[in-house]
Amino acid sequence: MDEEGYRVTLNVYDLSQGLARQLSTTFLGKAIEAIWHTGVVVYGNEYYFGGGIQHCAAASTPYGTPMKVVELGVTHIPQDVFEGYLEEISPRYTAATYSLLSHNCNNFSNEVAQFLVGTSIPDYILQLPNEVMSSPMGPLMLPMIQQLESTLRAGAVPQAPQFRPSPVNQVVQPVTNVNNSQNNSFEESKEKHGSQEQSSKTEDTNKTSGKQVPPASTQDPLGNARSKVQEEIAKEFATIMASGTLRASEAAALATRRVMERYGHLNAAS
Repeated sequence: MDEEGYRVTLNVYDLSQGLARQLSTTFLGKAIEAIWHTGVVVYGNEYYFGGGIQHCAAASTPYGTPMKVVELGVTHIPQDVFEGYLEEISPRYTAATYSLLSHNCNNFSNEVAQFLVGTSIPDYILQLPNEVMSSPMGPLMLPMIQQLESTLRAGAVPQAPQFRPSPVNQVVQPVTNVNNSQNNSFEESKEKHGSQEQSSKTEDTNKTSGKQVPPASTQDPLGNARSKVQEEIAKEFATIMASGTLRASEAAALATRRVMERYGHLNAAS
């Protein structure tokens, strides 16, 4: 130990590997930057909580490269005293006590930071579970949370998603039969012609009776459509997660893709 003490930093990772930022607005109605995992770096090691208290050489954890590094301060506590402290608190940080919502890696990092330098880790990291669960769609995320919790309780690292969802504004167009296309065009032509005749009759009737047609209401059809799409994606996600066959990241991407393809077929048929 030198006169300046030991530097203490917080390595911050995104367990969702970018999916939270992409899909949180759709599922939660609010933007979530990441699903945070943290580890405290001191004495050349990184200490974190997963399947119990774990440590390894700094920057060599299975979580890859940190999304950001937060400076916590400088400690003058010797390493052997700190490791004795970890042994003392270890019964409270086991695989059995792990809870993604209330007793997770960030709670551990916060307690360790307070012991080493007398400060807390950033509040936006600690408050993430409350922020998610207080959102209108939060309860629908419970299957994803439970699956992620099981993975972390076992000391494993969530896997990267196998594919990414298509952008919402990009619709997958189905291949249609030429004869069907001609029939559809013919039917559309008939419907359009009938609609024009009906409109003319309505206008004549209104002129004769002296009634004025009230103006159409100015609603935001895009807003209604967006809400409907979000609701269908959430239902599809819950159904896929209930089957237990896919990881949460894959289920979220698949739910989005299915709904987008469904709307693509509807648009092509209309």
